[in-house]
Amino acid sequence: MLVKMVVLLAGLALIAVISWWFFGKHVVATANATATAAGQSVDIEVKGGYSPERVVLKQGVPATLNFTRQDASTCLDHVVFADLGINQELPQGQTEQIQIDTSKPGEYDWACGMDMFHGKLIVE
Repeated sequence: MLVKMVVLLAGLALIAVISWWFFGKHVVATANATATAAGQSVDIEVKGGYSPERVVLKQGVPATLNFTRQDASTCLDHVVFADLGINQELPQGQTEQIQIDTSKPGEYDWACGMDMFHGKLIVE
């Protein structure tokens, strides 16, 4: 009887954790671009996901996203901006600069090569 109760409680706890992971609200790191005379840029760390996950850029100002991959996972070895036609390799331990067209305002999603980790680019 005790074993059945322990298994039941463990199962309920696991269901709660999975529900929170997939359906719960999580804090999303947001960064506004740093503007210079040459344009605007944002540094994004790739380590178990993207940090920040949300990037805000100013419309009409040349923009660069600097992705630095620290994660050894092959899932994160590419970043894909499907709406912008970008599929960029991210070598581990290196910073890859990606030029972003900011001529049109809007929201553009990005993801890893396996579409498991996501981010959002907002041009306003």
